[in-house]
Amino acid sequence: MFALLLGFLTLFAAPLAAADEGRLLVFVSVLPQQTFVERVGGERVRVRAMVQADQSPHTYEPTPRQVAELARAQLYLRTGVAFEDAWMPRIRAANPRLRVIDLRQGLPLLTIVDHHHDEHDHDHPHGLDHAHGRDAPDPHIWTSPPLVKAMSATIRDALIALDPAGSEVYRANQAAFAAELDALDGELRTLLEDLPSRRFMVYHPAWGYFAETYGLTQVAIEREGKEPGARTLTALIEQARREGVRLILVQPQMNPKSAQEIARAIGGEVAVIDPLAADYADNLRRLARLIAGARE
Repeated sequence: MFALLLGFLTLFAAPLAAADEGRLLVFVSVLPQQTFVERVGGERVRVRAMVQADQSPHTYEPTPRQVAELARAQLYLRTGVAFEDAWMPRIRAANPRLRVIDLRQGLPLLTIVDHHHDEHDHDHPHGLDHAHGRDAPDPHIWTSPPLVKAMSATIRDALIALDPAGSEVYRANQAAFAAELDALDGELRTLLEDLPSRRFMVYHPAWGYFAETYGLTQVAIEREGKEPGARTLTALIEQARREGVRLILVQPQMNPKSAQEIARAIGGEVAVIDPLAADYADNLRRLARLIAGARE
């Protein structure tokens, strides 16, 4: 597949080179990252996200145009989303000079686990609910504004290393963005204080860093990426009733059937919200309002 995509390089290379002349070409994995790099880089960068709206990082494959652009890119900023491990060696092979930086470096990381819920789930710490199974790194670091602030400094330094002439621009842009993130963080903390229940249910556990930052707990429906069976579904309904869970979040890329079934059983609400949305700040504000409004 990758060899076939490389065959398109000569088709796209000339027009793309003209379009990006004079700017750093930076690739990221998901749309929120694109927003962050654009805020720090401004007009000195051209940013491309691999996974587009309504695509899933779990099933994603690069397009011929993306492969052509990757062959000329100066920088790739990764976060550990699903497709990266499979495709990064091939991306590097297509562009050995590409600088790859992991935005997770230096950050306190959580894990995603294969979730199993039972009556002993009450006392688990914030962020990820009690579970049994293999641990896997949680790549959704961008759902926490304080972590994004730290990431923005890594982005700034990476851009300066490649484009020292733009250092003043990058520093000023990052400082302004960091101030916006501090303000967003304060706004979210105000929205999420004094909740009667600090648990919310999700189909896929994509909000662990958000939950960890704001003293919440997400309860995941899926197990090993699969729809829950009847026994698990019954246990989830009982848990939701017991713990006063009223809100169930689903991503637009995923089947809402199980979430809707649980919501009907508990008289709760299903809300569609995308952790991959490019409109970062407003998306988190909407999430916080949903959680704050999910009251009996």
